Amino acid sequence: RRFSRRPAVTLLDVFQLHARRRPHWPLLRFQDEIYTYEDVDRRSNRAAWALSRCLGLQSGRTVAVFLPNEPSYLWTWLALAKLGCPMACLNCNVRGRALRHALEAAQATLVLASPGEWGTTGRSGALGTWWVVDTKVTVILTSP
Repeated sequence: RRFSRRPAVTLLDVFQLHARRRPHWPLLRFQDEIYTYEDVDRRSNRAAWALSRCLGLQSGRTVAVFLPNEPSYLWTWLALAKLGCPMACLNCNVRGRALRHALEAAQATLVLASPGEWGTTGRSGALGTWWVVDTKVTVILTSP
């Protein structure tokens, strides 16, 4: 019955409900750090603001995410969900032709990556280091 609701309940809806009800409860433990629902919600709001204001990211634009398994992946995903942007998850072990194929299949025009995934040189901007790979894809390297 829950799945037939209109509009459908999304993971973002569930997260926001928990963040309102239990802001100080732990959500994520990564190495020696613990992130509460409030921490993750605040960071995802900041990321959504930066993506919207600095990049002009609007609802419906597909964004490829090329990040390792670390906390920033979670708030990046939530930020994109809050903006209404579909997220194409890229395997951070893929390179070369397979990576190009994944980007083309996703029809993403923006890639969010960590410096360790893409390289270490480029131009610096408000969100981090970035490259225009070709006329279709811009890569933004997020800060750790």
